[in-house]
Amino acid sequence: MAEVRLLGGWDALRVFDALCWAGGFWAVALACRWKGAAPVAVLVALCLSLVAALATASIRPQSFSVLCFGLLLALLRLELRTWLTVALAAPLLVLWQNLHPSVSVAAGALGVYAAAGWFTWWRQTGKRPPIAETILIPVAVLAMFATPDGGSILALSARNAQASFDIGVSEWLPMWAPDNWLDSLPILYAASLALWLVLRNRQRVDLGELALATALFIMTLVTIRFVLFWAVALVPLLARVVSSPQPAPMRVPRWTGTVAVALVGLLGPMLLPTRFDESLPMAAIERLRRENVRGVIYADFPYGGPIIDAGYPQWRVAFDGRYYRYTPQEWHFNGKVEAGKLGLQAIQRKWPVAAFLLKAQHNAPLAHELSRAPGWRRIWDRDGIVVYVPADRPNASRAGRSAPA
Repeated sequence: MAEVRLLGGWDALRVFDALCWAGGFWAVALACRWKGAAPVAVLVALCLSLVAALATASIRPQSFSVLCFGLLLALLRLELRTWLTVALAAPLLVLWQNLHPSVSVAAGALGVYAAAGWFTWWRQTGKRPPIAETILIPVAVLAMFATPDGGSILALSARNAQASFDIGVSEWLPMWAPDNWLDSLPILYAASLALWLVLRNRQRVDLGELALATALFIMTLVTIRFVLFWAVALVPLLARVVSSPQPAPMRVPRWTGTVAVALVGLLGPMLLPTRFDESLPMAAIERLRRENVRGVIYADFPYGGPIIDAGYPQWRVAFDGRYYRYTPQEWHFNGKVEAGKLGLQAIQRKWPVAAFLLKAQHNAPLAHELSRAPGWRRIWDRDGIVVYVPADRPNASRAGRSAPA
């Protein structure tokens, strides 16, 4: 993603991320259509799944996991020969883990599919045994370690999860957590309609698809971040139950999908230009750029990403939104600064700070101390954001440019 951003800018990254994120849904939807699901059924499945997941869509590597999960479910839905399914899925699982370390979801999904498949094979004669799914379970488990981190990936993942809980990241909390109430509404709406469709057409339900969707919904209840995988798993389940028993022939040329994707990629950035959330201090960062400072920028951690994007490698940050990169001790230090238990001297002993960019209300003790510190000069004070640089630096706002204060 960083390479796409550097090569094509934010517009290219937005299109690339959207194609990866939506590609997981499209892949399994296309497989369902290929196997005879009615167009209306596929459309209903896509609409409901997107309603559930759209609120969590954002530009991040998790989009790769959505794409890979959709491709895996598409392979299972196509019911290819066992050797071909394994040959295609094995490298996909390794690629998945290296793009986003969440292939353990695939291992669990394959286990659910295999268990349901063997039960169906035992109860109903003539059913295909889930040999490919069974073979791919250990392949997915081994793929978890097929990264440069090797066996240490388990400890790293555990540390990342603990860091998420420690700082209260909402996507790691259950659906009933207050921070997740708003995002839970479309999930519950989609789940209610999906349940009604399944009960109404229960004779068409595939046990494996139902079991997987149920398992992932339970995981979503406990940890809302799993809604992405649950939403993708809804597509084959709903496409099957909404369709008629008779397969629907493909009437639309297969190349129309490629043309549609190309048009979205070309016209999307023009119709919806890149814009940043109003909470991000882009104007303050641009003002800081004019100071030509080099070194560590101490800022509220949500602002670390925009600061890196604007000034790296001249600028480094003390903290950023990739919370898993920092130890509990470092986050404890950050918490003490925000609480006013540690101040300017402690920060300067830890980093060679070139500038401060703070949300004044969130970092009130530090912002107040800086306002009285003789060694620091305020160059920005607007919309609740303050920026300080060393007082001995030349004032870049002079000569006709006055700094807002």
